[in-house]
Parts: sequence; structure tokens; C-alpha cells
Amino acid sequence: MRLSDYQRQMIVQSVKSCFGPKARVKLFGSRTDDSRRGGDIDLLITTDMQDVNDIVRAEMRCQVQLQQALGEQKIDMLIDYPNRGHYPAIFRIAEQSGIAL
Repeated sequence: MRLSDYQRQMIVQSVKSCFGPKARVKLFGSRTDDSRRGGDIDLLITTDMQDVNDIVRAEMRCQVQLQQALGEQKIDMLIDYPNRGHYPAIFRIAEQSGIAL
């Protein structure tokens, strides 16, 4: 995994701060492969929040917190929540291949 201890800690802290203490986060994509270089930070966040407006606000807050803590980096977030209607394949891939932080 190509994240420092500090980066992992900041990601988990920000996710729980914004999405609630029960939120879980997984890293997926190129940053899980130690043999690769570069790449954005791809996160799958699972929350028990249900109101879509609250989820969008939490995502924006989390992006801001992470940019402040980690500096200018491309961070992509997939947000999984109860009763989400459409479940694109990327969510299954992220869930299966992701590494829990």
C-alpha cells in the first residue's frame, strides 16, 4: 500500500469525523500496488447515513479536510450507504479488492 502512516491516519480520522464513527474506509486502485508509481487516492467509504443531502455535505467536508491534511492530491471517493438504489460494478470491485484502513 502506497500511503504513509500519517496519510492513513488522516484519512480514517477525516472519514469518521465527517461520516460518523461507524463509517468504514477502504483504499482501492493503483495505490494498493506497491510496484506502481503515482496515481490518485481512491477511497470506498461505507456509512450508515441515509439522507443524500447529508452524505453530499459530508463528502465535501471530507474532501476539504483531506486536502488540508495531505496537500493538493487527487482523491476520489465512492460513498456506499443504506438503500442506495443503483450499485455500479466499481463498488463491487472496490469492496472486493480494497484494503481496509
